Amino acid sequence: MNLRDIVIRNALLYPDRDALVFDGRRVSHAEFAKRGFRLANALLGLGLRSQERVAVLAPNCAEYLEAFCACESANLVVVNLNHRLAARELVQIGLDCEPAALIFHSQFAEHAKALMAEVPSLRHVICIDGARDGVPAYDDLLRDAPDTVPQVAIRDEDVAYLIYTSGTTGRPKGVMLSHRAVVESARCISHETSARSSDIMLIVMPMFHIGGRIEQLSHTIVGATIILHAAFDPVPILRSIAEERVTAAHLAPIMVQRLLDCPELDDFDRGTLRSIHYASAPMPVPTLRRAVAAFGPILTQVYGMTECIVATLLTPEQHILEGTSTETRRLASAGQPFLGCKIRIVRPDGGDVAVGEIGEILVYGPGMMNGYWNNSTATANALRDGWFYTGDLGLFDDDHFVFVMDRKKDMIISGGENIYSWEVEEALRSHAAVGEAAVIGVPDPEWGESVKAFVVTRGEVTAEALIAHCRANIASYKKPKSIEFVEALPRLFNGKIDKKVLRAAFWGEAGRQV
Repeated sequence: MNLRDIVIRNALLYPDRDALVFDGRRVSHAEFAKRGFRLANALLGLGLRSQERVAVLAPNCAEYLEAFCACESANLVVVNLNHRLAARELVQIGLDCEPAALIFHSQFAEHAKALMAEVPSLRHVICIDGARDGVPAYDDLLRDAPDTVPQVAIRDEDVAYLIYTSGTTGRPKGVMLSHRAVVESARCISHETSARSSDIMLIVMPMFHIGGRIEQLSHTIVGATIILHAAFDPVPILRSIAEERVTAAHLAPIMVQRLLDCPELDDFDRGTLRSIHYASAPMPVPTLRRAVAAFGPILTQVYGMTECIVATLLTPEQHILEGTSTETRRLASAGQPFLGCKIRIVRPDGGDVAVGEIGEILVYGPGMMNGYWNNSTATANALRDGWFYTGDLGLFDDDHFVFVMDRKKDMIISGGENIYSWEVEEALRSHAAVGEAAVIGVPDPEWGESVKAFVVTRGEVTAEALIAHCRANIASYKKPKSIEFVEALPRLFNGKIDKKVLRAAFWGEAGRQV
């Protein structure tokens, strides 16, 4: 089965069932297929060829899912751009993957202009919400295109998505995900969730992340209905759960916390919910207790990443709030491997660790990437003998529960967003008054982690000025939340900055470093 087959099957078996509900608009599986195929045929009619890239720059919306369907059906590659990035960062991605077309929402018109001006490969540009500045409208493109299934061959190993993650060496990396990897990962989550065609799944995580897309597909693959939101706001989310009788939801831990903190929480019926998936980090035990009290014992934690979509999960039955110390400690774990996944934890010499010993986490499973686009060196380093080297440090307990303890790659996860320290450090170092900079993640009760910078100055500058400087050069969510000025940074024997020393003051009592 490829991704196009899912759409065909749903249109055949559940033609009149809602496939998607967005902003008051309801779209059946039959209508969704027709619109997706019209867009696919329109793109092919413009001259796009198999495996050419189509960039999408938009908030969550019905057209975003149609663009996925179109590209998957025409064997084109979706480059789902992170709209929170700065224009300079988006242009860098465009120059790397050379998209033939751009589909954008006018909300991001300025970023789209930058891409049009600086990415020479762009031959066609389409605006989702109406023609503007000479760019044709999305619906105009669909109007005369046939709604038949595109007659284009698709191989399981063909690339479906090219999703860019922040690199650790100054270069964003495009993760190539095949039809096989995406479909099989959706199957894995669908199986573990016991997804049903009668389910109603709420999705609010952005489509530029694999998390939101794969969770949506885990229910679409069985013909369920998706309730899509463009952005997170507690009251509209709670209203959707009640009015649409939502049975499943995918939320970041901070979203769960904000729902719990919402004064109107008890004004809305939540009784139809039978599954909530959360990811990016373990949920603090006090928050878990509140969540179970509010929603029931229905929470599942999923651990994976763009390069290997599924790895482990902590099931509702394993969220034991009252039990032995071993059982309750597992609330801080990432759970056990998905069916079809294997996990190794290895020492620097490649040997497997003992129980309780920390090493690098390796994953082998159905959601493995094909590799990094235009980056054979990074691919060879990450994929070895079929195993993906995650760069995460962790350990096993006696029953093969995986505990993620630290990150070799100095990645910070704040509110579900991945932030690599080098990006922030580079932005800081580009200021004339900064001599040296080191960035770490520190505990944050709302965001999980927040960005903290340590700076050695060589001129007069304030923390506020440096934060504003970062905001102008990188995405706003990556900027430091706090800056500490120091005389010197701690060093290892080899001259590298010792970030473990920097973290110790903030994570000392947490038992973890992330």
